[in-house]
Amino acid sequence: MMGRPEAEFLKALTAPRAVALVGASSNPKKLTARPLTFLRQHGFQGRIIPVNPGSAEVMGLPAAPSVTEIHEPVDHAYILLDADPALSALEQCATKGVAVVSMLADGFAEAGPEGLARQERAAAIARDAGILLIGPNSTGTVSTASGFACTTNAAFATPSITRGHTAVLSQSGSVIGTLLSRGQERGHGFSTLVSLGNEARTGVGTLGQLLLDDPDTHAFQLFLETIRDAEALEVFARAAARRGKPVVAYMIGASEEGRQLAVSHTGALTGGRAAVSAFLREIGIHEAQQFDTLIEAPRALSRARLPEGRPRRATVISTTGGGGAMVIDQLAARGVEIGGLSEAARAELSARNIPLGHGKLVDVTLAGTKYETMRAVVDRLIRDPETGVLVVAVGSSAQFNPELAVAPIVDAVKDAPEGAAPVMGFPLPHAPESLALLDAAGIPNFRNLETCAETTALLLRAPPAPKAHPEPLPPALTEQLATLPGGLQSEATSGALFESLGLARPQTLLLGPDAPLPEPLGLAFPLVAKLVSPDLPHKSEAGAVALKIATPEALASAITRMKAAAEAHTPGYRLHGVLVQEMRPGLGEAIIGLTRDPLVGPVVTVGAGGVLTEIYRDSATRCAPVTLDTAREMVDAVKGFAPLRGYRGSAEGDLEALARAVATFSRLALAPDIEEAEVNPVAILAPGAGVVMLDALIRLREDAAT
Repeated sequence: MMGRPEAEFLKALTAPRAVALVGASSNPKKLTARPLTFLRQHGFQGRIIPVNPGSAEVMGLPAAPSVTEIHEPVDHAYILLDADPALSALEQCATKGVAVVSMLADGFAEAGPEGLARQERAAAIARDAGILLIGPNSTGTVSTASGFACTTNAAFATPSITRGHTAVLSQSGSVIGTLLSRGQERGHGFSTLVSLGNEARTGVGTLGQLLLDDPDTHAFQLFLETIRDAEALEVFARAAARRGKPVVAYMIGASEEGRQLAVSHTGALTGGRAAVSAFLREIGIHEAQQFDTLIEAPRALSRARLPEGRPRRATVISTTGGGGAMVIDQLAARGVEIGGLSEAARAELSARNIPLGHGKLVDVTLAGTKYETMRAVVDRLIRDPETGVLVVAVGSSAQFNPELAVAPIVDAVKDAPEGAAPVMGFPLPHAPESLALLDAAGIPNFRNLETCAETTALLLRAPPAPKAHPEPLPPALTEQLATLPGGLQSEATSGALFESLGLARPQTLLLGPDAPLPEPLGLAFPLVAKLVSPDLPHKSEAGAVALKIATPEALASAITRMKAAAEAHTPGYRLHGVLVQEMRPGLGEAIIGLTRDPLVGPVVTVGAGGVLTEIYRDSATRCAPVTLDTAREMVDAVKGFAPLRGYRGSAEGDLEALARAVATFSRLALAPDIEEAEVNPVAILAPGAGVVMLDALIRLREDAAT
């Protein structure tokens, strides 16, 4: 990494021998005095060197007039100056050979063209000197093991920082204080906390890779406003998954307003929400939908692992039927499969006269407030090979009698054999003593029902699959693409391209703009006719589609009407021809689309198709290309396809053929000139009959070769 051993960078980041505070102030009321104050307060034992040309000493420490005039090696520098002076100080750090430099100043990429030029200069200085540059807009770095609280964040005025095993990487400096205060209030500790700022040179992925080698870091919390280096983030995430170090991210931008704020705050692009979520999931990052889950899940997932071979489902035990039902509701709402008692477990426990309830909830009622009862049930279920994860919802006894309802859970887990099912604990009342007992035993525990359910769902999620390695595109398709101009292609051209990829379409005839109908037509009625024009991407809205045409006379009349309607909708539109196809009604319709997200690259989407696609928004998105197995998962995730699975006697459709079409279509991601591609609708025929594309669209980069 950047010309130095990674171990050297890690030490300079988390436990430097000497740190230079460039622009440190003696005035304790100033923000620039905080790093020195916090370093002393939290016990940093390395050398602290203030840099201030206007003062011989700062807070009792001798000050150097510049970085280059420090007469000893410096591992880490924190530059507390305004933008332009900060760049000069960075150049001095390069001359001095400083390994890690953090920059507080704003006025960079978020400040328009002038600021972007500053940021590019900072990145170039760091690159040429082999500096690990953090920021600009960084509130600093904290490492609890060494007491290295080199930060301007006011939250670190706390009397002490709880040590732990979770590393925080945040693009927002202020959110680090929120995570610290909320985490410590729950007894959660941290290893390293880094404010990344604008990531001019060093991003989440690079720092994550570095911290994977930190023995004190067992899990990661990420607060993201954008993704600047998807490749580095993927390398980090997949390596973390291999090492069993869970990564949990919370990303703003779920709403359009949030996306706009992210742009204005960071000066960075934002991607499509579905695309970014698909990317995070594919590389093995757990995306938290709730902020509390970001706080709770990293620690929980580092403690609870689903052993290989255990089913990916949850079994819920409760001493209160209503409380257990709430847990099941929240788990099911997040797509978690609920498992009840196995027949063997029910028979064995029933023989001991233990109440177990009915249905999938294991309701031990008030009997579960007896140590022996709860111990027997938990013991049996965590050993049962049919149990995935065991969620124990404890009722009122958790508040005042933890020795009856919680101690048996702790003892059962302590004596559990290797490979036993993991346990999640959720006391329903306010029960700090029970939470403390569970926590001391290393059992994930939750104060919040929704956080418990979401974390359990993350635990049960399958690990990231290897990247897809699809067949290359057919030579005929790539050769044809090379001859096309950039921009939106006609449906005739788009359909021909997709057909060469292997997607079926109805028998088709392309007529010239004013060509008479041939005799015979060569197509079987009924027909559909469409105007071919680059100016009419949504033909239905322009009246440029006619369906159920039964005769040649009706076809001629429909073409006349469509031309008039299109002219009224888009005056002066360019007509390249009329596409006539045999109608192929299906049992249902789908949409398959490919786009290139500015942050994470190509993604493929499948959803319920037709003219109501944008209303229902019932779809599944993954990074492209995808394997056939992934395509099947995508099709299964679309609720609108339920009738085609034979729901309540409906006619079944060929959803396997649809999955094959999705996987095939996703290979278009291999063609870099394709910016966007869509088939809508795709007619889904009866099982064994396949699927047929009824409309096609493709957009090439504007600078694509002609």
